[in-house]
Amino acid sequence: MVNLVIDIGNTFTKAALFRGRDLEEIRVFRENSKEEIRKLLLIWPVEKAIISSVKDDAKDYEEIFEGRAQLIRFSAACSHRIDNRYKTPHTLGLDRLAAIIGAEARYPQSNCLCIDAGTCITYDFINAQRRYFGGVISPGLQMRLKSMHTFTERLPLVEMDENFDSAYGGDTREAILAGALTGTFHEMTGFINNYITRFPDLRVLICGGDANFFVSRLKNSIFAHVVEPEPNLVLIGLNEVIHQYNDKNL
Repeated sequence: MVNLVIDIGNTFTKAALFRGRDLEEIRVFRENSKEEIRKLLLIWPVEKAIISSVKDDAKDYEEIFEGRAQLIRFSAACSHRIDNRYKTPHTLGLDRLAAIIGAEARYPQSNCLCIDAGTCITYDFINAQRRYFGGVISPGLQMRLKSMHTFTERLPLVEMDENFDSAYGGDTREAILAGALTGTFHEMTGFINNYITRFPDLRVLICGGDANFFVSRLKNSIFAHVVEPEPNLVLIGLNEVIHQYNDKNL
């Protein structure tokens, strides 16, 4: 069985092909994603598909699958295994929910902290009993750098520098980088430490566009033993929804 997972973000659309639970291929589109997905359906024998979108245009993709594959629109109602205790589940970001589902699928009966280091950095914890109560949303690296320039008169716009690794800055540029990059790293280790004191067997799963920056630093920290880079965690979670949906409807 080949599943097609489509994750529509603000800038990019990701399409992932799974054979069962094995990830076969990922493609990333900035433009013409509908036409590219049509091409994938001509190449791969897709039986089932799922779409997750941060926008309202997911319906535009539905006609592509008519007569070709069964399509699931991902929503808060799609998760059957997670005990979602978020106060407003309909407002929970679909990428956050998919990451939680992916974490539970990859590491069942485990305490997992999912960190998605993207435009915003999100921290979402699911316990070994599959219960989710909520999480944290924090500004991402680019957002921090841009906001310091936007909301001040004289601070320059500083570009991301993945090689910067200092606790302080010797000039204005470095001081801004230290505030954004080093400051965010300390924020992240603070959250990890807070959870690990309560759950010593914690697994920390990191995904998102800036994941590599943090993984490399966390692997050199006291938390190296708990950090698991999972760049495709959201896609894994969406594919898992297809399997859970099938099991529920047998």
